[in-house]
Formats: sequence, structure tokens, C-alpha cells
Amino acid sequence: MKKIYWHHERFRIYQIKQLLDDHQIPNFIKNEFAIGAIGELSPLDAMPEVWLTDDAWQDKASKLIDQFNLEPKNTQSWVCDKCHEENEGSFALCWNCGNSVSTIASEN
Repeated sequence: MKKIYWHHERFRIYQIKQLLDDHQIPNFIKNEFAIGAIGELSPLDAMPEVWLTDDAWQDKASKLIDQFNLEPKNTQSWVCDKCHEENEGSFALCWNCGNSVSTIASEN
């Protein structure tokens, strides 16, 4: 087993876990709920981490994570053509009706 990624934001940890899961790379989250124990534990001991259950996947997992970190993050909000709700730029689907942002872009 090998630690492949850590971050102080749980959301980033879940994004990386999902990325690895999508590529069938066996992994798990360590210290998922330990961040609340900072003060009793050292911050370094309580940070959420993504671990690989098989070290043989390290090269592929590292490349995927590096590529993920290089991808530009969309921060510009968009308005759904179907229901006219405003959505955060990071949303690929409208939070209100489920319409896809790519569908919206191709219809304009």
C-alpha cells in the first residue's frame, strides 16, 4: 500500500478518489474523518489521504493525478437555456433540471 495523494480539502480528496475509481485503480481514503481531531493529533497525521491498495498502479495513478491538476478549472458561471437557472462554472449539469452544459453550448 502506498500514499498517492493528500490534501487539506476533503472535496479534492474525493475528486482524486473518483478519478482513480473511474480508471479501475484500487484505492481508499485514509483519515477521512480525522481532520476534526486536529489539535489532539498533529495536522500532518490527520490530513485526508488517498492510498493505493496495490503499488503496481502508482505510475498510472500519478500520471492521472498530474493531468487532473493541470486541467484548467472553469470558474465562469453559466445560465441554463432550459430552466434559466444560474450554475457555478464547475457544474457540468444544471443543478435545477439536469441539463448538460455541453448541450447548452452546442445549441447556441
